[in-house]
Amino acid sequence: MGIIKADKLVFEYIRRDEEGNVEGITRAVDEVDLDVQQGDFIAVLGHNGSGKSTLAKHINAILYPTEGTVWVDGMDTKDEKDLWNIRQEAGMVFQNPDNQIIGQVVEEDVGFGPENMGIPTEEIWARVEESLKAVGMYKYRKFSPNKLSGGQKQRVSIAGVIAMHPKCIILDEPTAMLDPNGRKEVVRAVRALNDVEGITVLLITHYMEEIIHADKVFVMDKGRIAMQGTPREIFSRVEHLKHLRLDVPQVTLLAHELKKSGVGLPDGILTVEELTQELMRLYHV
Repeated sequence: MGIIKADKLVFEYIRRDEEGNVEGITRAVDEVDLDVQQGDFIAVLGHNGSGKSTLAKHINAILYPTEGTVWVDGMDTKDEKDLWNIRQEAGMVFQNPDNQIIGQVVEEDVGFGPENMGIPTEEIWARVEESLKAVGMYKYRKFSPNKLSGGQKQRVSIAGVIAMHPKCIILDEPTAMLDPNGRKEVVRAVRALNDVEGITVLLITHYMEEIIHADKVFVMDKGRIAMQGTPREIFSRVEHLKHLRLDVPQVTLLAHELKKSGVGLPDGILTVEELTQELMRLYHV
């Protein structure tokens, strides 16, 4: 069993009127199977309302399955006795860093999680230093979070999760409120954690450019997994992605249009460098 496994996961939101009577039921996640191995970088894509954030909240045991089972490091998320351990193993980073930052100084905020875990003070400070260096924020350790940009705040949020030494980090649209530079900062930090620290990453996003370095991509639609594969396999199916109301990276779309017009390009081009190399090969430049 992998670090994260879901078996026929179903989650239903129940709507009630003022008297508590059931008005309707919405199935947000519909029989999803997932198997994530330790060290994987997994991206989950989908338009708003596709069920991707609801799925993420099950992995951190914020929500519990209506049907089916979710395991984190072999622990059933419905088992209350394992709740604390699950949340240590699978750290969660949300959209808005202001909702996650509570300290008046960056290093105090990062140390809050380990302190709650009962970690000795000397080790807390070692973890704070290690975590801030991992996300490139060590030089800001004495700053007030209020003085930081959106991207910097989000990196502090990630450092706060890393300081708890999780095996897995779930990032629920962590760049949704950031400008392009902030998005790049955060994605670069997440990739480094996966590459260097070997932390399993589950990135929930709707920005296509953020997933090109993932090991595997799951595309959700109407609560189900509509597509899965490597980034190249996913981006080879431009028309299907459009049908699911999703964009593709601009360079992938350009290559797709060139191919449709008769240029002999392969499917699933992911970067400008790849496109340049293919065009140079075709035209013997």
